Amino acid sequence: MYTQAMDLAPKEERKAVRSAEEAVLEERFEARIDAGDFIEAKDWMPEHYRKTLVRQISQHAHSEIVGMLPEGNWITRAPTLKRKAILLAKVQDEGGHGLYLYVAAETLGTTRDQMLAALHSGKAKYSSIFNYPTLTWADIGTIGWLVDGAAIMNQVPLTRCSYAPYARAMVRICREESFHQRQGYDSLLVMMKEGTDAQREMVQDAVNRWWWPSLMMFGPPDAESPNSAQSMRWGIKRISNDTLRQKFIDACVQQAQVLGVTLPDPDLKWNDARGSYDFGPIDWAEFWRVVGGHGPCNRERLAARVKAWDDGAWVRDAALAHARKQEAKQQEAA
Repeated sequence: MYTQAMDLAPKEERKAVRSAEEAVLEERFEARIDAGDFIEAKDWMPEHYRKTLVRQISQHAHSEIVGMLPEGNWITRAPTLKRKAILLAKVQDEGGHGLYLYVAAETLGTTRDQMLAALHSGKAKYSSIFNYPTLTWADIGTIGWLVDGAAIMNQVPLTRCSYAPYARAMVRICREESFHQRQGYDSLLVMMKEGTDAQREMVQDAVNRWWWPSLMMFGPPDAESPNSAQSMRWGIKRISNDTLRQKFIDACVQQAQVLGVTLPDPDLKWNDARGSYDFGPIDWAEFWRVVGGHGPCNRERLAARVKAWDDGAWVRDAALAHARKQEAKQQEAA
């Protein structure tokens, strides 16, 4: 009876009731965020919070899946059986990370098909770093050191993200990413300490090409990042783009010294007053150009993903047919 009475109220009154209810719910939500609580999938949340999470988690998932491509084509060309096994395990990990993250995004009411359709149409983005080519074996080690190192710096704070399913997924992902970073660094260390002059030059060339795109992985400067402030307010992000980028640079300078490589930034120098390294200007025009679809491998990466989806249609159809058959058998037995 009470619901019928509410349904029969004037339209303006019903709208006012919903608005008042939403205001109370949002106030409770904000209080939970301020208290450091985790938000679960069945908890009430503002629609903008939900949409922000769907965008971020799905793009993170896309990045893991597309990120398999630059390294996957080196599995058959790895120099030793050991390196082949390591790289194969790493690419497999990345596929698993994508699956964890798609599942986390699905708890927010979106579907896997919707997310992949957005990726294949170009509507959804993925990390711009994966639109650069892997030209030599040294690129694989450099990706492990710099790209996965930047990923860890970005992702460890996400283990404390206010949305609990995302935070839980990130715990395992970060553990595996730390393995990826270590194996990449070890690969470069072997080439630099035990390799030939040509191999050392190969490593330096790879570092020269991947250094600046790795710094861009943290996103645009805080003042130019439209979503950062609200994401930090909601506890989705915990540390700003510029702060993470600075921490990454400070760590990499010392690691580069151990490797014996030179970071390609003539402005890189220690600043006693700040207790950090100063660094040169980042070419943000290049960043936005690659994000906009005009990087060296944008078309190649997206075409590869669309082809994989189309070629795998028969597997999905067969799996669905099998599931329907099993369900029918169970119903008949019951």
